[in-house]
Amino acid sequence: MSNISEVTDRLASNETGMEPWLWMPLLKLLALGDPVDVSDLAAATGRAGEEVRTALKAMGDTEYDGSGRIIGQGLTQRPTQHRFEVNGEQLYTWCALDTLIFPTLLGASARIESSHQATGTPVRVAVTAMGVTSVEPATAVVSLVNPEDISSVRSSFCNQVHFFASPDDAAPWLETHPGGTIMPVKEAYELGSSMAEKMLTHTPGPATDQVSNGVQSCAC
Repeated sequence: MSNISEVTDRLASNETGMEPWLWMPLLKLLALGDPVDVSDLAAATGRAGEEVRTALKAMGDTEYDGSGRIIGQGLTQRPTQHRFEVNGEQLYTWCALDTLIFPTLLGASARIESSHQATGTPVRVAVTAMGVTSVEPATAVVSLVNPEDISSVRSSFCNQVHFFASPDDAAPWLETHPGGTIMPVKEAYELGSSMAEKMLTHTPGPATDQVSNGVQSCAC
C-alpha cells in the first residue's frame, strides 16, 4: 500500500457516508450493551428524529434488531470474530482496526480477542485510551486494505482487516490481496489513534457529552 495513512484519512472523512454528529453518540450508546432506540439517539444528538433516520439511511451497513433498534455500527452487539470487552460489556467489532480505535473514542480500556478463520490462532490484546499495553503473541499483525470505494465500509474495508498471529500466518492473505499490507499491532494502534483524533475533531462537543457518563472508565 503506497500511502498507509491515506485509508484512515478517507475513513475519517464523509466518504463513508457517516456523520460525526451521529456516529459518535451512537458508538457511546452501543457501548452500554443494549439496543439503541432512534428516539434515544435523537435525544443524545439533540437532533430531530427524522433527521436522525435520514442520516442512518446513509449509513447502509447499520445493524438493527427485529424491533428496529440499532445494534451495530462498527461496534456491534452481534457476534463477530473480533471480541471487544469494555466496561464489563462483551461486545464485538466489524474489524481489527475498530478494536484499536474505539478505546480512544470511548475513553475506556478494552480487552480484545480475535482469530482469523483460516488459522484459528487467537490474538489477545489489551488497550487503554492511551495505548496498547499487551499483545499475545508478540508477533501479531493487522491486515489493511485501501479500497477504491468505501461507501459500504464494512464490505469493502472491514471484512479484510484482521488480526493474524504472525507475518507467516498472514502470508496467504497477502498472496490473495496484492494491494494489502500488514503491520504490527502497536503500529496499527498508532494509525488508528490518528484516525480517532481526526474523528473527534469533527465531532460537535454537545452531541457527545450527553452520553459520556458510564463509558469513561473501565471495569476490565
